Amino acid sequence: MEPIIIAIDGFSSCGKSTLAKALAKRLGFAYLDTGAMYRAVTLYGIQKGVEVANLNDQEISKLLNEVEITFKPDPITAENITYLNGKPVEKEIRGKAVSNAVSEVAQLKEIRKRMLQLQREAGKNKGIVVDGRDIGTKVFPQAELKLFMTASPEIRAERRYQELQKKGQQISLEEVEENLKKRDHQDTHREENPLVKAKDAIELDNSHLDQDEQLNFVLRLLQEKFA
Repeated sequence: MEPIIIAIDGFSSCGKSTLAKALAKRLGFAYLDTGAMYRAVTLYGIQKGVEVANLNDQEISKLLNEVEITFKPDPITAENITYLNGKPVEKEIRGKAVSNAVSEVAQLKEIRKRMLQLQREAGKNKGIVVDGRDIGTKVFPQAELKLFMTASPEIRAERRYQELQKKGQQISLEEVEENLKKRDHQDTHREENPLVKAKDAIELDNSHLDQDEQLNFVLRLLQEKFA
């Protein structure tokens, strides 16, 4: 099919990245994980021993000038790997410390402004699947297909818990639930581009759908829309 932009927004731990990666692979499109970009900035702040959320605009600008975020496919799995200043940090950015701080960092105007520039640059030639919180409303409002993903809080928490357990991270289900509640509130109440469903977005509640069913749902939408 012709190159288009597919924007996927939604709550944390809804499987946005999983669906976006599967779509990109099936369609031969590029994939951009915007959440990983904010996580990488958060991780850099932790590495530097500073709380990014407490910095002023000038300090944030200086910090961002020290950050280079790139994505490269894993030579074995072909999965996208996030690199921070030339080093792979995929495992580190998914850890508890980053997860607890990333929502506050992602609220900062200067950071969102810089990430917006990078994201739009990545999508200028289309043929890309992008997931995040404000893709269809702010980053790519002209996207040809917009999805808004959601699932029940209990199911999202269980999915996230199982994911972290597989990665060997020691955390309780209760901690995961509290983290998701906090992130949901911050994402939907932040001043800069809060999480909202775009008016022309198609909602996908995947509470009771497996990965194949979700992919097929979107492929059918594409076939109907661009047949």
